Amino acid sequence: MVSPAIVYIFFFSIYPTLTAIFESFQTPLSSNTLSNYQGLIFFHLTNAIENTLIVSFGALAFQFFLAFIIAGLLAREFRGRRVFLTIVILPWGVATIVAAFVFSNIFPVSPPFGGYMNSFLALFGLPPVNWYSGYNSRVLVLILSDSWKNTPIVALILASGMTGISQEIYNAAALDGAGPIRRFLFVTLPNLRNFILIALVIRGISEFNIFAIPLVLVEYNPPFLTTLAYEFYSSTSSIYYSYAASTVLLAIVLVFTLVALKLRRTA
Repeated sequence: MVSPAIVYIFFFSIYPTLTAIFESFQTPLSSNTLSNYQGLIFFHLTNAIENTLIVSFGALAFQFFLAFIIAGLLAREFRGRRVFLTIVILPWGVATIVAAFVFSNIFPVSPPFGGYMNSFLALFGLPPVNWYSGYNSRVLVLILSDSWKNTPIVALILASGMTGISQEIYNAAALDGAGPIRRFLFVTLPNLRNFILIALVIRGISEFNIFAIPLVLVEYNPPFLTTLAYEFYSSTSSIYYSYAASTVLLAIVLVFTLVALKLRRTA
């Protein structure tokens, strides 16, 4: 069973990755050159890296914030818990491209002042908002859209860890005078550290590879490493630039994963 797994990993993971890295140093006229990476600097590479990091870490922070609240509810027994669990999981089962189109109706690009969110604001007498009028609002829409889709998996991982924490520990902490915040900081978080790191690695890798949601909602403005690679591959036919952008993204993911694994060993 080990040999087929190794063959599969090599041909469908290692080999394509090494090929992309190798091709990122090639051009139609030369080889073993950094010209693709140098050229990317003139095609918003720095902005793409910055936007990828901002949206990724922003979405991670918001998802973990929501996930802790949801996980705290899922870890308890109450009437309607299964219905609540089904509702929580539902967005995770929606295809990412479908979720992107759903949010394109909530925060529509055209007409700029339409959409369900502006209709909701109108109920309170608030004026409509052009959600794509500036950089910050675009980032906010992307973070909200991505968090709606992916918060459930984080909540489920954290909830599985919370159910394993003995209630006696919380009772003992309460007897010692620890309030809800101190119990969360000194009981819940330490006991969830492995679950948090697992969720962080899973979601972090996925966040850095965010593609469908920004492509549908904002297209190439602002640019991301994934959309930049796709734009080079599909629009300008500069596949070598696409390889270079993908390699930069791979380097970021590897650094993030190694740091997370280092934190796990330290914990």
